[in-house]
Amino acid sequence: MARSSSGIVAGLTIAAVAAVGFLGYQASATAPARPPKAAAQDPAPAPSLPAAKQDAAKAAPVPEGSGIGTRVVYSVGQKRVWLVGESGQEPKSFTVMPSTVHPKAGTYVVGSRSGSVTGSDGVPIEHVVRFATAEGVAVGFSARSDGATPAPDAAKKTGGIRMTRADGDAMWAFATINSKVVVVP
Repeated sequence: MARSSSGIVAGLTIAAVAAVGFLGYQASATAPARPPKAAAQDPAPAPSLPAAKQDAAKAAPVPEGSGIGTRVVYSVGQKRVWLVGESGQEPKSFTVMPSTVHPKAGTYVVGSRSGSVTGSDGVPIEHVVRFATAEGVAVGFSARSDGATPAPDAAKKTGGIRMTRADGDAMWAFATINSKVVVVP
């Protein structure tokens, strides 16, 4: 009886493999043709960042006069941040949405951080890195928990310099307590 059971199992296995193979063939025969691959020299831009922003990030050098060494550089006028690491490393740069209150040009240090809180505009935010006070308002970098980066309400005094969640993650990892932050016009 053992021989006939193993023969039945073998037969069922062969039938199952054949059925799966046939169904796979049918599926591939009805699938639309694949578009041709892009040429190696023409890579597509990353889907998370429009091509114009990618080019701007590559073309945006760290501002002159922003100091030396490991630091965060924030340009109020360019609405841009650079995370400048050790010498020889390419700085990470990204655009930000400035708050309605701006710190004066100068050098600051990160004084406090919060993983997640409610911003002064009433919006849940994460990865808050505070480094200054201006007009009685705490100023720092953060990302909205929903990932949006709208312009702030001009009628409110806010100090949150907003960025995407991915850039907020990078800032959080880079700018720890006592990290240097240089603000330029």
